[in-house]
Amino acid sequence: MTTQTISAAYYRGNKSFAVEQAQAAAPGPGEAAIRVAYCGICGTDMHVYHGNMDARVGMNRVIGHEMSGVVEAVGEGVDTIKPGQKVVVRPLDHCGECPACKRGHQHICQNLKFLGLDTDGAMQEIWTVPAHTLHVLPDDLRMDHAALIEPVAVACHDVRLSGLQPGEDVVVIGGGPIGILVAMVARDAGGNVVISEVNPNRLAIAEKLGFDTINPIETDLVATINGRTGDKGADVVFEVSGTQPGVDAMTAVAATRARIVMVAIHAQKPKIDLFQFFWRELQLVGARVYEPEDYEKAIAVVASGGVDADVVITDVSPLADIQAAFEALDRSPTAMKSLIEVGPRS
Repeated sequence: MTTQTISAAYYRGNKSFAVEQAQAAAPGPGEAAIRVAYCGICGTDMHVYHGNMDARVGMNRVIGHEMSGVVEAVGEGVDTIKPGQKVVVRPLDHCGECPACKRGHQHICQNLKFLGLDTDGAMQEIWTVPAHTLHVLPDDLRMDHAALIEPVAVACHDVRLSGLQPGEDVVVIGGGPIGILVAMVARDAGGNVVISEVNPNRLAIAEKLGFDTINPIETDLVATINGRTGDKGADVVFEVSGTQPGVDAMTAVAATRARIVMVAIHAQKPKIDLFQFFWRELQLVGARVYEPEDYEKAIAVVASGGVDADVVITDVSPLADIQAAFEALDRSPTAMKSLIEVGPRS
């Protein structure tokens, strides 16, 4: 692969992006160059847009990591993939030397680089990444649907850590993009899922996807869940709201020996009712990102239709319109997952 001129969207601070020409060089040893097809806008990208991560990303960063693409070229020593294969990137680059890595927990490496934040990301036509981050897609999987695999992998990690068994009662607190995906993966795993959400637009999307929903502002969440479960409560609870009321609810709806998975990132330390952990012998599990097996599971779930991608993807914009896409998403009450079309459709 020779040096190519490509289009790339640079974050410039103050809620602004600039689409400019850049040079995509050939991949080095252990690397692969990916021609990006689609890239989703996630909550972290919106934090960047609002200036909350300027100290980390600076004013000259190409962001984006929820992507799909095709291998353009591979560097020296790369023999696990080849040009022309459809792929997604698991955007974690670990050090291999810290205590977490040495114990086999590379996904929460103490020196972790998150590709698309700590390095340039997928909002560019060709993205060069470490080859070990790639997962090969089925040939018949649509590339726009494949751009959901990264957030679906988050949900697969959460559900796997919960130990969910078929037939168990599940409450997902928070019906945003990740909450909806957690609910779909939990349902695909056999759980009886209820979504708790206060936003009527998100409730409408959840109901369109076939979920039972509760608005805890209008309905007593605990009484409703107890009524559904014979006063038992939920066997598995996912806290995805990032709010103090959500944290209050996660212990209130939990059954004896329930497993609670903390998915959301909280801006401030929440207050947690530890008495319920003692009284009901509850378990609290932290879930940060994903591991390779979660990516493979996510590929299988998306390919099988376990995630209704056409409902989750609410809008698609070309790379040239990235500024307008972020502005629209920031003010939209109904958008679930917005995609940027970086390259040709396939």
